[in-house]
Amino acid sequence: MNSNHLDGVDRLTAQWAKEKPQLDTLPMAIIGRMMRIYKHLETEVSACHKQFGISMGEFDVLATLRRSGEPYRLTPSDLLAAMMLTSGAMTNRVDGLEKKGLVSRSHCQQDRRSVSVGLTVAGLELIDEAIEAHVAVQQALTSQLSLDEKQQIDSLFKHWLQAFES
Repeated sequence: MNSNHLDGVDRLTAQWAKEKPQLDTLPMAIIGRMMRIYKHLETEVSACHKQFGISMGEFDVLATLRRSGEPYRLTPSDLLAAMMLTSGAMTNRVDGLEKKGLVSRSHCQQDRRSVSVGLTVAGLELIDEAIEAHVAVQQALTSQLSLDEKQQIDSLFKHWLQAFES
């Protein structure tokens, strides 16, 4: 890792250090770099999903259904809980995927008021192919990091995320 190279965030925090030396700009640097990295990651992951004709949000729905195991079907409330979305956002995603023939809605046999969302055969085939490409992109995006660095970042982010989600 070359820490001697100055980046845009270093230049920004150096300007603040000159103008307002009392500011602790380390959090600004951390968050600024995270946001810049996220934009690069989002661009690459989104391009991967676009190859399959789906958005990142649609990918998330398909992947959630796929990882739920057979019969690859969940109630809308289970989908919401797994994805932490608003019901309106979920409805829009499911509607779009249903129009594409990748998911279907069906009524529960025991309680006709209850609806579930499941992968169609086409949806299962698409997500099985898309998840392989998705993981390959993620591996490429993190390939500059050693295994130790990946594990350190994962551990730090997990710890930080718990502060928001506990």
